[in-house]
This record gives sequence, C-alpha cells and structure tokens, in this order.
Amino acid sequence: MAAIKEYPFDLSDLKNQPSGEGSLEVPQQSISSPTETTLPTQSLQSSSLATGVDGKRKVSIMADESSKDRENQPSERNGRISTQAEGPSRRKSNLHNALHAEMDSSWERQGHIEGRFKKYSTTSSVYSKKALSHQSEHIERSWWYACCAKCHQEDSGIPSWEPPHWQRVCPYPLCPSYRTFAQTISVLLIGIMVWVTIWIVMGETAAPGGQLFTLAVLTIAAYFGGWVMMKVTTLPALIGMLFVGLLLKNIGFVNFDKSYQHIASYIRKIALTIILTRAGMDLDPVAMKKYFFTVIKLALIPWTFEFLLCAVLAYFFLGLPWVWAFLLGSIVAAVSPAVIVPCLFRLRGKGYGVSKGIPTLVLAVSGVDDAASVAVFGIISSIMFSNSSMTMNIIQGPFSVFGGIAFGVLAGYMVKYIPERNDAFLVPIRVLLLLAGGLMSVLGSEEIGWGGAGPLAVIAFAFIACKNWVELGWELEDNPVATAFEIFWMFFEPMLFAVTGAQVVIADLEPHLVLVGSCILATCVVLRAMVTSVSAIRSNLNMKEKIFVGLSWMAKATVQAALAPVALDEIRKMAGVEGPDPVLVEYAETVITVCIMSIIITAPIGAIVITLAGPKLLSRTSKPPVLEGWRRSHRPSIRDISIIDEEETAERDAEADVQQSSEAAAPSPFVPPTITVQPIQRP
Repeated sequence: MAAIKEYPFDLSDLKNQPSGEGSLEVPQQSISSPTETTLPTQSLQSSSLATGVDGKRKVSIMADESSKDRENQPSERNGRISTQAEGPSRRKSNLHNALHAEMDSSWERQGHIEGRFKKYSTTSSVYSKKALSHQSEHIERSWWYACCAKCHQEDSGIPSWEPPHWQRVCPYPLCPSYRTFAQTISVLLIGIMVWVTIWIVMGETAAPGGQLFTLAVLTIAAYFGGWVMMKVTTLPALIGMLFVGLLLKNIGFVNFDKSYQHIASYIRKIALTIILTRAGMDLDPVAMKKYFFTVIKLALIPWTFEFLLCAVLAYFFLGLPWVWAFLLGSIVAAVSPAVIVPCLFRLRGKGYGVSKGIPTLVLAVSGVDDAASVAVFGIISSIMFSNSSMTMNIIQGPFSVFGGIAFGVLAGYMVKYIPERNDAFLVPIRVLLLLAGGLMSVLGSEEIGWGGAGPLAVIAFAFIACKNWVELGWELEDNPVATAFEIFWMFFEPMLFAVTGAQVVIADLEPHLVLVGSCILATCVVLRAMVTSVSAIRSNLNMKEKIFVGLSWMAKATVQAALAPVALDEIRKMAGVEGPDPVLVEYAETVITVCIMSIIITAPIGAIVITLAGPKLLSRTSKPPVLEGWRRSHRPSIRDISIIDEEETAERDAEADVQQSSEAAAPSPFVPPTITVQPIQRP
C-alpha cells in the first residue's frame, strides 16, 4: 500500500464548493504563490480531511494504486504472466523475447551513438525503411538482394549502433549489421582463447589433428551446415548437420580412435536424455486426459504395424536374424518431432488445421510414439546383450516398463516439494535435478541390464514434474526448465547428427544394401500412412485430414540418430582380447546404414510433403490464433504449438473481438480534471 503523507494547506476557499467522492475542486481565483504545486491528472483513491493540533486543516492524499510496482504487471512485451507464479520474480530472458520485443514509440529510432543522440542518418540502422529508401526499387527486387536479405534477422530492441562509414565498407544486405558482426567476432575470440587454454592443459589431443580438436571442428562445421540448410532450403537443420558429418568422414578428416568412439557413445546417451526430457515436458496433461484414447490409438496401432513390417522385411530381404530385425524395426518405427514441428508451426501460423486441433493431435502422438520406440529398443537390446537366462529376460521386459514408469512418477512428485517453491535458486535447481535424474536413469538402467526402464523413467519424470509445476503456478508455455533443455539441445544437436553421419563410409556401402534398404523404408512409410488413415476412423476428421495425419508421421531423425549406433557400441564393449565378432559388427553396421538412410530419405521428403500438402488437405480458419508469450522464436521448437483445444481458442478470440468492439462503441469514462492546490505561506 502506498504511503500516506499529510500536508498543511489552508482550505478556506473550499468551504462553499461542492465536494465529490474521491475528488477535490479548487477555484481558479486562489491566491497565487511561488510555491504553487500542481498534482498530475490521475484518479485519487481517497482524500480525507484532518484537523491538526494547531487548528489548521490538513489534507491526506494517497497515490494511485496503478503507480506502484509497475514492473510486476504483465505487458505485451513479456507475454502472459501467471497470477499464481511461484518463487522470486524473474525477468523474461532475451531468448524468449528475441523477435517480438517492442521499441518505445517516443524514441523514433534516433541513433544513440556513444551516449549522445544524433539526427537520423543512413548509418543509424541498416534495417530501417528510412535507411533503405535511398536504394532503387530494381535492386530490392533482384535475386541477389532477396537471397542476402533472407539470411538477415532484425535487431530486437534498440537498433544496432554502427561506426562511421560502416555502410560504405559493409553495405546492406551483402554484409551483416555491426551488432551481428561484433557478436560473431566476440564468439570467435572466446573460442580461440578457450581452445588455446585447453591445448595447454590437455596437450596433443587438443592440438590441430588431435581427436578433441577433430570433434570440436566437426561440431562447429555441422552447426554452420545446418544453418545453411535451413536458410537456403527451409528444410530442417539436422539434415545439413548429417551431411556435414558424412562429408567430413568420407574426405578423411574424421577418424576417431577407440577412446573417442567411447566418448561419442556417451554423447549420444546425453543427447537421448535431452530428447526424452523435452518430449515428456511437451505433453500437456489436460490434453492427454481429454484425447487419451485417440492419442493412444493413433500412436500405438501405426507404430506396431511399422515395427512388425520392418522386422519381417529385414529378416527376409536383409538377412538379419529375428532379434536384430526387431531391433531395427523398433528404431525405424519412431517419428521425429524435430522435423514435424517447424512445418506444423508454419501451417498453424497461417490457420491451417487449427479448427480441429490437428497440430495438437500430431504432436501428442509423436511424443507417445517416441516413448514406445525407446522403451521397446531398450528391452530388446537388454535381451540381446544380457548374460541372464531366457526366462529372466522374458520376465525382465514387463518389470522394466512398470519399474521405469514408477521411478519417474516418484521422482516427478519429489521435485514438486524439493526445492521450496520460493527458493531464490528455484529454476537452476530444478534444471539440474531433471538433468541429473535423467542421466542417472539412462546410464544406470543400462549398467544393471534393464535398458528399457531408463528411457521410460526419463519421460515419466519430465511429464509428472511439468504437470506439478503447472499446478504450482508456472504456465506450460512459459517453463524456464524447458527453455534450459532447449539450450542444451542447441549444443548437442549438431554433435549428435555429425557423429552419426561420420559412422558411414560411402565406399564401403554395398549397392544391394542401399537398394533393398531404400525399398524397405519406402514400403514401411507408405503402408504406415495408410494404416494411420484407417486408424483415424470414428474421429472428427474428414478424409483429407486423415490423409494429412498419415503423411505427417513419415519423417524420421532424432531417435534414429541416437539409437542406431548403440548396438555397435555394445558389441565393442563386450569384445575381448580377440576383438569384436565380425558377424555381429556386420549386423550392427547394417542397422546404422538403414537408420541413416531413413534420415536422409524421409526427413526432407516429410518436411516437403507436410509443407505442400497442408494447404491442400487442411481447412483454414479466417483468423489464425496468435501465439502468446515468448514462444514466437525464429527457431521453432515443439513448444511453439501448445497442446490445447484450438477450437475453443478460436471461439474465445472471436468473443474477445466482439467485446472489444462493444467497448470501443461505448462512451469514454469521465476523467477528473487537474487539481491545483495552492498552500498559503505561514508567517
């Protein structure tokens, strides 16, 4: 509550004036005084008259409630803020508000150069329309101008400061803004200094040509390869990362020894933990409860069909034993949200499929699909590489499933009470608990021979934890723990796909394997799409929408990259002095080759099919819903599409528009005039 201050004023001029509740009127004929005070025009919450000890009257004025704690109020810039938000107040990070930060309209883009305001010039902001007005229209319409402008991103907040003559040396759009250029140079300098420090500490392995140096260069090159792929073709960045690893391996740049092959296996396990954690946190408990039977039906029936079909075809046409064929089928049957989400994000932004909640359905099914693949893969791999009896292996499967889910649920409820909800370090502690718990589950389950329990524990842990945090006040679209795992994935994504691509040597591939593997993948994808369309019977989808749902689950990427080399790693781990069995190595390399082919073939085709088929097969709403909060990112993630009933959202938006129009037609409320109080100087 605002503090109340009392000021001794003579109010003799107010005796005969009518008084209104909550306001004071002072005549203009008051005695002028050099100490005249003018109160700003604002509604006074209360005004009271009091009598002092000396007989003079006093006025108590309390400031408007809206003038306090303005930083705690929600704003359009920061998106929605929960009224039940727990813990200490925190600001949205720059990652959240990167693209929709708004500038103060009173600033008028004046160039703030070295602390002084100057007139607008062509060197103030390269992205301003004023700065580009001097360029001719035919240049802006040229192909090179459009190609270069496509690689640019607008500066958020204050425009980039530029040194004199920057535009002459680095004209737009051929060159980046000075801010982007300075950031790139800063990151490069930091990287060089860190590398030199590591070289001094670790020696030859960090030197040019060393194993650690090769891994670092491979990761950086994969990141830029993915960036180029996404900018030039709008295809998912992971395709470019995979091609970079494949290219560097076949030109002889990448050649890891046994020690770094062991490190690469742990990199894949960490990446798998991050993938599963994000998948668990992206499931909305309300939507899962509402569409439970529909999601389970559309997830498990097509997945089971593709799993069995791929295993049968691999057994008869690739010559794999049944256990290896089922292992391959459990990997290939998984779909990739990393490919599906950006495409659905673009379609949803244009209003396609929103009225019937198709993006919601596709994403929910994708998470359950991945959970089934990872769980079955863990059970099969445990049976393959276990020294226990067959009876124990059969009993171990169901126990792995129920044990993993039980452990994840227990851990998810634990983090509801630990740490305390108002702890100053609430977010980092929750991030570390989720990350450490997931890594312990994956690595620990493999160590004790219960490989299927760990991945299920990770998904259950993340899902229950996110559900409890939402109940405590966090919003599903504003979860800082999910943001942290998105940052982790930005680091491990290029590393995962580059290392996976480096597993294949093109010269060693057999034409028969490539041809037969491609035919198996094509058969599985086409027949699964048909089965998915049939499984959507007795739903509110028409025939075109059923076809789109079936086509949207053809893309494969993340699970295949994380699980494909696991069997080869296990064979090398179990090898004795004589080395691994060449027959088992051949089977494992066949699995890796088919999985990498599934990424190369289905990921780009799936992205193209979703982009082209969406406008033709889905109905479009006249006004697509606007994404609220900080999820309007230049790099869409699975959380860009909230798991909600989008039909209800569209109805609420229409009702809000009607209410706003009625309020605009209503007369404006009375605004009290400015109050001028003139105190009398006392002798």
